[in-house]
Amino acid sequence: MSNHLSANAPVSSAPKVGFVSLGCAKALTDSELILTQLSAEGYQTVKTFAGADLVIVNTCGFIDDAVKESLDTIGEALAENGKVIVTGCLGAKAGEGGDNLVRQMHPSVLAVTGPQATQEVMDAVHANLPKPHDPFADLVPNAFGVAGIKLTPRHYAYIKISEGCNHRCTFCIIPSMRGDLVSRPIGDVLKEAQALFEGGVKELLVISQDTSAYGVDVKYRTGFWNGKPIKTRLFELAQALGEMAQSYGAWVRLHYVYPYPSVDDILPLMASGLILPYLDVPFQHSHPEVLKRMKRPASGEKNMERILRWRQACPDMVVRSTFIAGFPGETEAEFEHLLDFVREAQVDRAGCFAYSPVKGAAANELGGMLPEVVREERRARFMAVAEEVSAAKLQRRVGATMQVLVDSAPGLGRKGGLGRSYADAPEIDGVVQLLPPEKISKTLRVGEFTKARIVAAQGHDLVAQPF
Repeated sequence: MSNHLSANAPVSSAPKVGFVSLGCAKALTDSELILTQLSAEGYQTVKTFAGADLVIVNTCGFIDDAVKESLDTIGEALAENGKVIVTGCLGAKAGEGGDNLVRQMHPSVLAVTGPQATQEVMDAVHANLPKPHDPFADLVPNAFGVAGIKLTPRHYAYIKISEGCNHRCTFCIIPSMRGDLVSRPIGDVLKEAQALFEGGVKELLVISQDTSAYGVDVKYRTGFWNGKPIKTRLFELAQALGEMAQSYGAWVRLHYVYPYPSVDDILPLMASGLILPYLDVPFQHSHPEVLKRMKRPASGEKNMERILRWRQACPDMVVRSTFIAGFPGETEAEFEHLLDFVREAQVDRAGCFAYSPVKGAAANELGGMLPEVVREERRARFMAVAEEVSAAKLQRRVGATMQVLVDSAPGLGRKGGLGRSYADAPEIDGVVQLLPPEKISKTLRVGEFTKARIVAAQGHDLVAQPF
Protein backbone atom coordinates (compact mmCIF):
# COMPACT_ATOMS: atom_id res chain seq x y z
CA MET A 1 0.00 0.00 0.00
CA SER A 2 1.40 3.38 -0.96
CA ASN A 3 0.88 6.91 0.26
CA HIS A 4 1.59 9.69 -2.24
CA LEU A 5 1.43 13.35 -1.16
CA SER A 6 1.90 15.32 -4.35
CA ALA A 7 3.05 18.78 -5.32
CA ASN A 8 3.68 20.62 -8.55
CA ALA A 9 5.79 23.69 -9.27
CA PRO A 10 5.07 26.53 -6.84
CA VAL A 11 2.95 29.44 -7.99
CA SER A 12 2.64 31.90 -5.13
CA SER A 13 -0.66 33.47 -6.22
CA ALA A 14 -2.44 30.19 -7.01
CA PRO A 15 -4.88 28.54 -4.58
CA LYS A 16 -3.18 25.60 -2.82
CA VAL A 17 -4.57 22.08 -2.61
CA GLY A 18 -3.03 19.39 -0.45
CA PHE A 19 -3.41 15.97 -2.08
CA VAL A 20 -2.99 12.51 -0.52
CA SER A 21 -3.31 9.35 -2.63
CA LEU A 22 -3.75 6.07 -0.75
CA GLY A 23 -4.17 2.51 -1.96
CA CYS A 24 -3.45 0.67 -5.18
CA ALA A 25 -2.22 1.68 -8.61
CA LYS A 26 -5.79 2.02 -9.88
CA ALA A 27 -6.41 4.67 -7.20
CA LEU A 28 -3.12 6.29 -8.18
CA THR A 29 -4.29 6.72 -11.78
CA ASP A 30 -7.50 8.33 -10.50
CA SER A 31 -5.33 10.71 -8.49
CA GLU A 32 -3.29 11.53 -11.59
CA LEU A 33 -6.44 12.52 -13.47
CA ILE A 34 -7.53 14.82 -10.63
CA LEU A 35 -4.06 16.34 -10.30
CA THR A 36 -3.92 16.95 -14.05
CA GLN A 37 -7.24 18.77 -13.94
CA LEU A 38 -6.18 20.79 -10.90
CA SER A 39 -3.00 21.87 -12.67
CA ALA A 40 -4.84 22.69 -15.91
CA GLU A 41 -7.13 25.02 -13.99
CA GLY A 42 -4.26 26.79 -12.27
CA TYR A 43 -4.35 25.24 -8.80
CA GLN A 44 -1.09 24.51 -6.97
CA THR A 45 -0.76 21.23 -5.06
CA VAL A 46 1.37 21.24 -1.90
CA LYS A 47 2.94 18.70 0.46
CA THR A 48 1.53 19.98 3.73
CA PHE A 49 -1.96 20.06 5.16
CA ALA A 50 -1.43 23.26 7.14
CA GLY A 51 -0.29 25.31 4.15
CA ALA A 52 -3.16 24.33 1.88
CA ASP A 53 -6.47 26.08 1.23
CA LEU A 54 -8.10 22.65 1.28
CA VAL A 55 -7.08 18.97 1.18
CA ILE A 56 -8.18 16.09 -1.05
CA VAL A 57 -7.77 12.55 0.30
CA ASN A 58 -8.08 9.70 -2.22
CA THR A 59 -8.92 6.71 -0.02
CA CYS A 60 -8.73 2.94 -0.06
CA GLY A 61 -11.45 0.77 1.49
CA PHE A 62 -10.41 -2.77 0.54
CA ILE A 63 -9.21 -4.24 3.84
CA ASP A 64 -9.54 -3.18 7.47
CA ASP A 65 -6.00 -1.78 7.67
CA ALA A 66 -6.61 0.29 4.54
CA VAL A 67 -9.88 1.60 5.96
CA LYS A 68 -8.14 2.56 9.21
CA GLU A 69 -5.30 4.31 7.38
CA SER A 70 -7.77 6.25 5.25
CA LEU A 71 -9.90 7.32 8.22
CA ASP A 72 -6.81 8.30 10.20
CA THR A 73 -5.49 10.36 7.29
CA ILE A 74 -8.83 12.14 6.93
CA GLY A 75 -8.80 12.88 10.66
CA GLU A 76 -5.25 14.21 10.47
CA ALA A 77 -6.14 16.44 7.52
CA LEU A 78 -9.20 17.79 9.35
CA ALA A 79 -7.16 18.49 12.47
CA GLU A 80 -4.40 20.34 10.62
CA ASN A 81 -6.43 21.99 7.87
CA GLY A 82 -10.16 21.72 8.53
CA LYS A 83 -11.27 21.66 4.87
CA VAL A 84 -11.20 18.16 3.44
CA ILE A 85 -12.70 16.53 0.34
CA VAL A 86 -12.77 12.72 0.35
CA THR A 87 -12.81 10.54 -2.76
CA GLY A 88 -11.94 6.94 -3.66
CA CYS A 89 -13.17 3.51 -2.62
CA LEU A 90 -13.82 4.32 1.03
CA GLY A 91 -16.07 7.16 -0.09
CA ALA A 92 -18.43 4.58 -1.56
CA LYS A 93 -18.46 2.36 1.54
CA ALA A 94 -21.54 2.19 3.80
CA GLY A 95 -21.31 2.11 7.57
CA GLU A 96 -23.77 0.91 10.18
CA GLY A 97 -27.36 1.56 9.23
CA GLY A 98 -26.45 2.01 5.57
CA ASP A 99 -25.24 5.61 5.88
CA ASN A 100 -21.94 6.70 4.36
CA LEU A 101 -19.05 5.48 6.52
CA VAL A 102 -16.87 8.56 6.00
CA ARG A 103 -19.75 10.88 6.91
CA GLN A 104 -20.43 8.81 10.04
CA MET A 105 -16.83 8.96 11.22
CA HIS A 106 -15.96 12.47 9.99
CA PRO A 107 -19.19 14.49 9.53
CA SER A 108 -17.32 17.77 8.95
CA VAL A 109 -15.74 16.80 5.61
CA LEU A 110 -16.74 19.13 2.77
CA ALA A 111 -17.68 16.41 0.28
CA VAL A 112 -17.47 12.64 -0.27
CA THR A 113 -17.33 10.82 -3.60
CA GLY A 114 -16.58 7.30 -4.71
CA PRO A 115 -13.75 6.17 -7.02
CA GLN A 116 -13.35 7.34 -10.63
CA ALA A 117 -15.10 10.61 -9.84
CA THR A 118 -12.82 13.30 -11.25
CA GLN A 119 -15.65 15.67 -12.19
CA GLU A 120 -17.42 15.28 -8.83
CA VAL A 121 -14.16 16.03 -7.02
CA MET A 122 -13.56 19.10 -9.18
CA ASP A 123 -17.12 20.29 -8.58
CA ALA A 124 -16.46 20.07 -4.83
CA VAL A 125 -13.16 21.94 -5.24
CA HIS A 126 -14.85 24.69 -7.28
CA ALA A 127 -17.60 25.06 -4.66
CA ASN A 128 -15.06 25.59 -1.89
CA LEU A 129 -12.09 27.12 -3.70
CA PRO A 130 -12.95 28.98 -6.93
CA LYS A 131 -10.72 28.08 -9.82
CA PRO A 132 -8.16 30.70 -10.83
CA HIS A 133 -7.91 29.81 -14.49
CA ASP A 134 -10.11 28.36 -17.21
CA PRO A 135 -7.86 27.10 -20.03
CA PHE A 136 -10.60 27.74 -22.60
CA ALA A 137 -12.57 30.78 -21.40
CA ASP A 138 -9.41 32.72 -20.58
CA LEU A 139 -8.31 32.55 -24.22
CA VAL A 140 -11.54 34.08 -25.62
CA PRO A 141 -10.86 37.65 -26.82
CA ASN A 142 -12.87 40.42 -25.10
CA ALA A 143 -14.44 37.98 -22.65
CA PHE A 144 -14.87 38.39 -18.90
CA GLY A 145 -13.15 35.13 -17.95
CA VAL A 146 -15.70 32.57 -16.74
CA ALA A 147 -18.47 35.13 -17.42
CA GLY A 148 -17.75 34.86 -21.14
CA ILE A 149 -18.61 37.37 -23.86
CA LYS A 150 -21.16 40.13 -23.16
CA LEU A 151 -23.15 42.10 -25.73
CA THR A 152 -23.65 45.06 -23.38
CA PRO A 153 -21.16 47.94 -23.03
CA ARG A 154 -18.29 46.81 -20.81
CA HIS A 155 -19.35 48.92 -17.84
CA TYR A 156 -22.65 47.14 -17.20
CA ALA A 157 -23.84 43.55 -17.53
CA TYR A 158 -26.82 41.32 -16.85
CA ILE A 159 -26.46 38.20 -14.71
CA LYS A 160 -29.19 35.54 -14.86
CA ILE A 161 -29.68 33.71 -11.57
CA SER A 162 -32.37 31.23 -12.60
CA GLU A 163 -34.34 29.91 -15.54
CA GLY A 164 -38.04 29.14 -15.90
CA CYS A 165 -40.99 29.95 -13.63
CA ASN A 166 -43.33 28.10 -11.27
CA HIS A 167 -46.28 30.47 -11.82
CA ARG A 168 -49.01 29.80 -14.37
CA CYS A 169 -50.19 33.31 -15.18
CA THR A 170 -53.00 33.04 -17.71
CA PHE A 171 -51.50 35.61 -20.10
CA CYS A 172 -48.03 33.98 -20.18
CA ILE A 173 -46.59 30.98 -22.03
CA ILE A 174 -43.02 31.22 -20.74
CA PRO A 175 -43.26 28.11 -18.48
CA SER A 176 -44.30 26.06 -21.52
CA MET A 177 -41.17 27.26 -23.33
CA ARG A 178 -38.61 27.47 -20.52
CA GLY A 179 -40.05 25.09 -17.95
CA ASP A 180 -40.31 25.39 -14.18
CA LEU A 181 -37.92 27.37 -12.00
CA VAL A 182 -34.32 26.11 -12.00
CA SER A 183 -31.99 28.16 -9.79
CA ARG A 184 -28.29 28.38 -10.64
CA PRO A 185 -25.86 27.25 -7.92
CA ILE A 186 -25.10 30.31 -5.83
CA GLY A 187 -21.35 29.69 -6.06
CA ASP A 188 -21.56 29.82 -9.87
CA VAL A 189 -23.53 33.08 -9.78
CA LEU A 190 -21.03 34.72 -7.44
CA LYS A 191 -18.09 33.43 -9.47
CA GLU A 192 -19.55 35.00 -12.62
CA ALA A 193 -20.27 38.24 -10.77
CA GLN A 194 -16.70 38.47 -9.52
CA ALA A 195 -15.36 37.91 -13.05
CA LEU A 196 -17.58 40.73 -14.32
CA PHE A 197 -16.51 43.15 -11.59
CA GLU A 198 -12.86 42.26 -12.14
CA GLY A 199 -13.37 42.94 -15.86
CA GLY A 200 -14.55 46.48 -15.16
CA VAL A 201 -18.34 46.15 -14.84
CA LYS A 202 -19.71 49.00 -12.71
CA GLU A 203 -23.36 47.99 -12.74
CA LEU A 204 -24.62 44.43 -12.35
CA LEU A 205 -28.26 43.87 -13.27
CA VAL A 206 -29.74 40.74 -11.67
CA ILE A 207 -32.37 39.08 -13.86
CA SER A 208 -34.51 35.95 -14.03
CA GLN A 209 -38.13 35.11 -14.66
CA ASP A 210 -38.92 35.36 -10.94
CA THR A 211 -35.99 36.78 -8.98
CA SER A 212 -37.79 36.61 -5.61
CA ALA A 213 -38.19 32.83 -5.97
CA TYR A 214 -34.44 32.18 -6.29
CA GLY A 215 -33.63 28.95 -4.46
CA VAL A 216 -37.23 27.77 -3.92
CA ASP A 217 -36.71 24.80 -6.24
CA VAL A 218 -33.69 23.56 -4.26
CA LYS A 219 -35.27 24.36 -0.87
CA TYR A 220 -32.70 27.13 -0.28
CA ARG A 221 -29.95 24.54 0.03
CA THR A 222 -26.55 25.60 1.26
CA GLY A 223 -23.93 26.22 -1.40
CA PHE A 224 -20.37 27.46 -1.07
CA TRP A 225 -18.50 30.61 -2.02
CA ASN A 226 -14.81 31.11 -1.22
CA GLY A 227 -15.00 28.06 0.99
CA LYS A 228 -17.83 29.48 3.11
CA PRO A 229 -21.39 28.13 3.28
CA ILE A 230 -24.10 30.38 1.84
CA LYS A 231 -27.81 29.72 1.34
CA THR A 232 -29.28 29.64 -2.15
CA ARG A 233 -31.75 32.44 -1.41
CA LEU A 234 -32.27 35.97 -2.72
CA PHE A 235 -31.42 37.73 0.53
CA GLU A 236 -28.06 35.98 0.92
CA LEU A 237 -27.31 36.42 -2.79
CA ALA A 238 -28.15 40.13 -2.71
CA GLN A 239 -26.04 40.63 0.39
CA ALA A 240 -23.05 38.79 -1.11
CA LEU A 241 -23.35 40.64 -4.43
CA GLY A 242 -23.66 43.95 -2.61
CA GLU A 243 -20.58 43.34 -0.50
CA MET A 244 -18.64 42.25 -3.57
CA ALA A 245 -19.82 45.26 -5.60
CA GLN A 246 -18.87 47.62 -2.80
CA SER A 247 -15.25 46.48 -2.97
CA TYR A 248 -15.21 47.34 -6.69
CA GLY A 249 -17.12 50.61 -6.33
CA ALA A 250 -20.00 49.17 -8.38
CA TRP A 251 -23.81 49.01 -8.35
CA VAL A 252 -26.17 46.02 -8.05
CA ARG A 253 -29.71 46.42 -9.45
CA LEU A 254 -32.56 43.90 -9.00
CA HIS A 255 -35.06 43.15 -11.78
CA TYR A 256 -38.22 40.98 -12.02
CA VAL A 257 -38.80 40.93 -8.27
CA TYR A 258 -42.22 39.49 -7.41
CA PRO A 259 -43.81 41.23 -4.38
CA TYR A 260 -43.47 38.38 -1.89
CA PRO A 261 -43.22 39.18 1.85
CA SER A 262 -39.59 37.96 1.77
CA VAL A 263 -38.65 41.01 -0.32
CA ASP A 264 -39.09 43.11 2.85
CA ASP A 265 -35.86 41.59 4.16
CA ILE A 266 -33.90 43.15 1.29
CA LEU A 267 -34.96 46.72 2.09
CA PRO A 268 -32.27 47.21 4.81
CA LEU A 269 -29.63 46.27 2.22
CA MET A 270 -30.98 49.07 0.02
CA ALA A 271 -31.31 51.58 2.84
CA SER A 272 -27.68 50.98 3.80
CA GLY A 273 -26.47 51.44 0.22
CA LEU A 274 -25.30 47.86 -0.28
CA ILE A 275 -27.55 47.43 -3.32
CA LEU A 276 -29.45 50.08 -5.27
CA PRO A 277 -32.79 51.21 -3.79
CA TYR A 278 -34.54 50.19 -7.02
CA LEU A 279 -37.07 47.43 -7.50
CA ASP A 280 -38.42 46.28 -10.84
CA VAL A 281 -41.71 44.61 -9.81
CA PRO A 282 -44.08 43.26 -12.51
CA PHE A 283 -47.43 44.05 -10.82
CA GLN A 284 -49.45 43.73 -14.10
CA HIS A 285 -52.62 45.08 -12.45
CA SER A 286 -54.07 46.25 -9.14
CA HIS A 287 -57.67 45.07 -8.98
CA PRO A 288 -58.09 41.79 -7.04
CA GLU A 289 -60.55 40.33 -9.54
CA VAL A 290 -58.31 41.03 -12.53
CA LEU A 291 -55.30 39.63 -10.69
CA LYS A 292 -57.36 36.53 -9.89
CA ARG A 293 -58.20 36.05 -13.57
CA MET A 294 -54.51 36.56 -14.36
CA LYS A 295 -53.59 34.01 -11.64
CA ARG A 296 -51.03 36.42 -10.21
CA PRO A 297 -49.42 35.53 -6.86
CA ALA A 298 -50.52 38.62 -4.87
CA SER A 299 -53.61 40.82 -4.45
CA GLY A 300 -53.74 44.53 -5.22
CA GLU A 301 -54.36 45.49 -1.60
CA LYS A 302 -51.29 43.61 -0.41
CA ASN A 303 -49.23 45.17 -3.18
CA MET A 304 -50.19 48.67 -2.05
CA GLU A 305 -49.38 47.82 1.57
CA ARG A 306 -45.97 46.48 0.52
CA ILE A 307 -45.05 49.53 -1.51
CA LEU A 308 -45.95 51.84 1.39
CA ARG A 309 -43.93 49.65 3.75
CA TRP A 310 -40.97 49.63 1.34
CA ARG A 311 -41.00 53.42 1.08
CA GLN A 312 -41.09 53.74 4.88
CA ALA A 313 -38.09 51.42 5.21
CA CYS A 314 -36.21 53.10 2.34
CA PRO A 315 -37.45 56.60 1.43
CA ASP A 316 -35.19 56.75 -1.66
CA MET A 317 -36.83 53.62 -3.11
CA VAL A 318 -37.62 53.74 -6.83
CA VAL A 319 -40.31 51.35 -8.08
CA ARG A 320 -40.53 50.36 -11.73
CA SER A 321 -43.31 48.13 -12.99
CA THR A 322 -45.19 46.85 -16.02
CA PHE A 323 -48.96 46.59 -16.40
CA ILE A 324 -51.54 45.16 -18.80
CA ALA A 325 -54.53 47.25 -19.87
CA GLY A 326 -57.66 45.72 -21.36
CA PHE A 327 -57.24 42.21 -19.93
CA PRO A 328 -60.23 39.96 -20.79
CA GLY A 329 -63.21 40.91 -18.64
CA GLU A 330 -61.64 44.15 -17.36
CA THR A 331 -64.45 46.59 -16.54
CA GLU A 332 -64.15 50.37 -16.64
CA ALA A 333 -64.28 50.38 -12.82
CA GLU A 334 -61.42 47.84 -12.62
CA PHE A 335 -59.36 49.93 -15.01
CA GLU A 336 -60.01 53.09 -12.97
CA HIS A 337 -58.84 51.11 -9.92
CA LEU A 338 -55.54 50.54 -11.76
CA LEU A 339 -55.15 54.25 -12.51
CA ASP A 340 -55.81 55.10 -8.86
CA PHE A 341 -53.23 52.51 -7.83
CA VAL A 342 -50.53 54.10 -9.99
CA ARG A 343 -51.31 57.51 -8.51
CA GLU A 344 -51.43 56.34 -4.89
CA ALA A 345 -48.42 54.01 -5.14
CA GLN A 346 -46.47 56.75 -6.89
CA VAL A 347 -44.91 54.26 -9.31
CA ASP A 348 -41.74 55.97 -10.49
CA ARG A 349 -41.37 54.21 -13.82
CA ALA A 350 -44.24 52.34 -15.49
CA GLY A 351 -44.70 50.58 -18.78
CA CYS A 352 -48.00 49.30 -20.14
CA PHE A 353 -49.08 46.81 -22.79
CA ALA A 354 -52.51 46.61 -24.32
CA TYR A 355 -53.59 42.99 -23.81
CA SER A 356 -52.65 40.89 -26.82
CA PRO A 357 -53.85 37.28 -27.23
CA VAL A 358 -50.77 35.05 -27.28
CA LYS A 359 -51.20 31.66 -28.91
CA GLY A 360 -51.32 29.01 -26.19
CA ALA A 361 -52.12 31.41 -23.32
CA ALA A 362 -54.97 30.33 -21.02
CA ALA A 363 -56.35 33.89 -20.96
CA ASN A 364 -57.56 33.42 -24.51
CA GLU A 365 -60.25 31.09 -23.17
CA LEU A 366 -61.60 33.68 -20.72
CA GLY A 367 -64.79 35.50 -21.53
CA GLY A 368 -65.06 39.23 -22.04
CA MET A 369 -62.38 39.81 -24.67
CA LEU A 370 -62.36 43.57 -25.25
CA PRO A 371 -62.20 45.16 -28.71
CA GLU A 372 -58.68 46.14 -29.74
CA VAL A 373 -59.64 49.82 -29.93
CA VAL A 374 -60.73 49.74 -26.26
CA ARG A 375 -57.52 47.98 -25.19
CA GLU A 376 -55.36 50.54 -26.99
CA GLU A 377 -57.39 53.45 -25.65
CA ARG A 378 -56.91 52.20 -22.08
CA ARG A 379 -53.20 51.75 -22.63
CA ALA A 380 -52.95 55.36 -23.79
CA ARG A 381 -54.94 56.59 -20.75
CA PHE A 382 -52.73 54.55 -18.45
CA MET A 383 -49.52 55.96 -19.90
CA ALA A 384 -50.83 59.52 -19.59
CA VAL A 385 -51.39 59.00 -15.85
CA ALA A 386 -48.09 57.12 -15.39
CA GLU A 387 -46.13 59.85 -17.15
CA GLU A 388 -47.84 62.52 -15.04
CA VAL A 389 -46.78 60.71 -11.84
CA SER A 390 -43.24 60.11 -13.13
CA ALA A 391 -42.79 63.72 -14.31
CA ALA A 392 -43.86 65.09 -10.92
CA LYS A 393 -41.43 62.82 -9.12
CA LEU A 394 -38.59 63.79 -11.47
CA GLN A 395 -39.34 67.47 -10.92
CA ARG A 396 -38.77 66.98 -7.19
CA ARG A 397 -35.20 65.91 -7.92
CA VAL A 398 -34.24 69.33 -9.28
CA GLY A 399 -31.58 70.83 -7.02
CA ALA A 400 -30.42 67.44 -5.72
CA THR A 401 -26.92 66.04 -6.14
CA MET A 402 -26.78 62.53 -7.59
CA GLN A 403 -24.16 60.00 -8.54
CA VAL A 404 -24.32 59.34 -12.28
CA LEU A 405 -22.84 56.43 -14.22
CA VAL A 406 -21.58 57.78 -17.55
CA ASP A 407 -22.84 55.87 -20.62
CA SER A 408 -21.67 58.26 -23.33
CA ALA A 409 -19.04 61.02 -23.27
CA PRO A 410 -17.69 62.06 -26.70
CA GLY A 411 -14.42 63.95 -26.46
CA LEU A 412 -14.06 63.14 -22.74
CA GLY A 413 -17.39 64.86 -22.12
CA ARG A 414 -16.18 68.38 -22.84
CA LYS A 415 -19.48 68.98 -24.63
CA GLY A 416 -21.43 66.92 -22.13
CA GLY A 417 -22.70 63.35 -22.28
CA LEU A 418 -25.34 60.88 -21.16
CA GLY A 419 -25.55 58.87 -17.98
CA ARG A 420 -27.93 57.25 -15.53
CA SER A 421 -28.68 57.64 -11.84
CA TYR A 422 -29.60 54.80 -9.48
CA ALA A 423 -33.22 55.42 -10.55
CA ASP A 424 -32.53 54.56 -14.20
CA ALA A 425 -31.99 51.06 -15.56
CA PRO A 426 -30.44 50.97 -19.04
CA GLU A 427 -32.73 51.10 -22.07
CA ILE A 428 -36.04 50.93 -20.15
CA ASP A 429 -35.91 54.07 -17.97
CA GLY A 430 -34.85 57.65 -18.55
CA VAL A 431 -31.35 59.11 -18.75
CA VAL A 432 -29.43 61.95 -17.18
CA GLN A 433 -28.34 64.49 -19.80
CA LEU A 434 -24.97 65.76 -18.63
CA LEU A 435 -24.10 69.35 -19.48
CA PRO A 436 -20.52 70.36 -20.34
CA PRO A 437 -18.50 70.52 -17.10
CA GLU A 438 -17.97 74.01 -15.71
CA LYS A 439 -14.32 73.27 -14.88
CA ILE A 440 -11.97 72.82 -17.84
CA SER A 441 -10.08 70.16 -15.88
CA LYS A 442 -13.23 68.08 -15.39
CA THR A 443 -13.61 65.16 -17.81
CA LEU A 444 -16.26 62.46 -18.25
CA ARG A 445 -15.34 58.88 -19.08
CA VAL A 446 -17.67 56.06 -20.10
CA GLY A 447 -18.03 53.52 -17.31
CA GLU A 448 -17.02 55.95 -14.55
CA PHE A 449 -19.16 57.72 -11.98
CA THR A 450 -19.51 61.47 -11.67
CA LYS A 451 -21.29 63.69 -9.19
CA ALA A 452 -23.84 65.97 -10.80
CA ARG A 453 -26.35 68.59 -9.67
CA ILE A 454 -29.83 68.19 -11.18
CA VAL A 455 -30.84 71.46 -12.84
CA ALA A 456 -33.98 70.45 -14.78
CA ALA A 457 -36.39 67.67 -15.66
CA GLN A 458 -37.42 67.08 -19.26
CA GLY A 459 -40.03 64.39 -19.91
CA HIS A 460 -38.61 61.08 -18.68
CA ASP A 461 -35.11 62.51 -18.30
CA LEU A 462 -33.09 64.73 -15.99
CA VAL A 463 -30.58 67.43 -16.93
CA ALA A 464 -27.54 67.73 -14.68
CA GLN A 465 -24.38 69.74 -14.24
CA PRO A 466 -21.33 67.56 -13.49
CA PHE A 467 -18.88 68.82 -10.91
